[in-house]
Amino acid sequence: MTQYKDKSQRYGNNIVAGLFNYPVLMVADILLYQADLVPVGVDQKQHLELTRDVADRFNNIYSPTFKIPEPYIPEAGAKIMDLQEPTKKMSKSSDNPNSFILIMDPPEVIRKKISRAVTDSLGIVKYSDDQPGVKNLMTILSVIKGKTIDEIEKEYEDQGYAKFKKDVAEAIVEELEPIQNKVRELIANKEYLEQVYKKGAEKANYVATKTLRKMQKKIGFIPVPR
Repeated sequence: MTQYKDKSQRYGNNIVAGLFNYPVLMVADILLYQADLVPVGVDQKQHLELTRDVADRFNNIYSPTFKIPEPYIPEAGAKIMDLQEPTKKMSKSSDNPNSFILIMDPPEVIRKKISRAVTDSLGIVKYSDDQPGVKNLMTILSVIKGKTIDEIEKEYEDQGYAKFKKDVAEAIVEELEPIQNKVRELIANKEYLEQVYKKGAEKANYVATKTLRKMQKKIGFIPVPR
């Protein structure tokens, strides 16, 4: 698995079991709930391919049990890159907090992170593999504002990076504002949250148990009471 190879190199000899088991746990999470369509980024496509392989193999050996899920990958923005190392995927597990944007980052933090985002010395807003930092910011702006890459290039022609970065930051702030407001509203209503997660847990448990029982019966395992 590509992600395992990348992250194991980063951790050196300190590779935890969670990193090794993650792809299989992801497979279980998807198959338990009989998913038809799974929204993933490009970097997760390999995990979904593993999911499909496991489901197909089980179905062939024990008879049809699992749905074979299809990936849903958006045409644009399927992979957002690191703000400090734009040749790497953005990840909240990065050691550098300036390399990623969190959903609940305050506006002033988002503006600082985008202003510090790595670009280059060319000063040209162009969607090019030779300018990975600029390309990444253009992708973010394109996805949020629904603008084409050509429109963005024309809009910032001969303007340098200052205004471009400012507009990218404001687009992110504007996009996240209603989400952040809703999160705060929900967190403030503990009673409602408890009702939602209890009801959700019951529904998820019903679907998962139904799939698990079917699977155990076909294999010959004795179902454990839950």
